[in-house]
Amino acid sequence: MKDKNQLTLYERIGGKEAVNKAVEIFYERILQDDLIKHFFNDIDMKLQLEKQKSFLTYAFGGPVNYTGKDLTSAHRRLVANGLDHKHFDAVAQHLQDTLVQLGVAADLVDEVMQLVGSTREDVLGH
Repeated sequence: MKDKNQLTLYERIGGKEAVNKAVEIFYERILQDDLIKHFFNDIDMKLQLEKQKSFLTYAFGGPVNYTGKDLTSAHRRLVANGLDHKHFDAVAQHLQDTLVQLGVAADLVDEVMQLVGSTREDVLGH
């Protein structure tokens, strides 16, 4: 059995069940936010949720091998349509609020938010 220091963020956050629940709540929040919901107007949300679950599992050190686009390529069309820092911040806040709602420990929320922050330049393409 692994000791706590050997567990991945994915394991410490609660594994598949926790990631899946977080993604579902996260997108409920996103689709209610007038600032960002328009970016998802022509998106197959069922597919989007599955891609996001796979990506977060990968990003958190889980057992899925993410084979989707890199962050810059995946967001290029959105950036061309106006995605910028205020949108990135809103999405990050929704993720943080989702994790808090789910009762994720503050230190793990902080770790997730550091990871999210590290993706800003890749997502926005600069």
